[in-house]
Amino acid sequence: MGKRIISQRRGRGTTTYRAHSHRWNIKVKHRPYDKTEREGSVSGIITNLTHCKGHSAPIAIIKYENNEYNYVFAPVGVKVGDKVESGSKAAATLGSTLPLANIPEGTIISNIESNLADGGAHVRASGATARLLTKSEKGVMVEMPSKKKKLFNPLCRATIGKIAGAGKREKPMVKAGKRYHMMKARGKLYPRTSGVAMNAVDHPFGSGRGRHAGKPLTAPRFAPPGRNVGKIRARRTGKKR
Repeated sequence: MGKRIISQRRGRGTTTYRAHSHRWNIKVKHRPYDKTEREGSVSGIITNLTHCKGHSAPIAIIKYENNEYNYVFAPVGVKVGDKVESGSKAAATLGSTLPLANIPEGTIISNIESNLADGGAHVRASGATARLLTKSEKGVMVEMPSKKKKLFNPLCRATIGKIAGAGKREKPMVKAGKRYHMMKARGKLYPRTSGVAMNAVDHPFGSGRGRHAGKPLTAPRFAPPGRNVGKIRARRTGKKR
């Protein structure tokens, strides 16, 4: 009798494969959607630039004029001491946060809210950027990092500028141990072993002569848990002719 494969064990949600978000000391989101955000604006100063192992991008610590602190993803070009604003009447300057309806067309934006007052859900990785294309009665059209176009509520907020840290992936890891500790801090599985390199008791593609699955890579439609490996319900496979 075999044992549970990795995909099954990950599905259980145990601490081995769970993200260690309780260790992340920074939560990046926009200011609370209060009366100031709806009807006016509040200005602040970037007091420091820091890093959290739960995020890939550098983070700016902002102190607002009402002695309130907030964390935002640092856009390219900001520095300690720069002035930023947040609110519906804020100026569309680098690092400021305001509704999509008040941002000029063609502006580079990041950390876009999916729903009103959710704090930001899209375009949050290091080096990520989106562009505000057009405004219409249906909403605000934004070109996402994938070049796909997405329609947003005009009241959803976003930050002006491209998130810093674009060259992070260009620096080599050099040592496997460094990547191991980086992945462990994020709760990611590392190293990833391919199914064809495993034994038959560990994976449906395991064993056999050489690195060959020995069966179609597309799992059956009603396959039980543990058999849903490879191409899951693929519409077609092979070279398109």
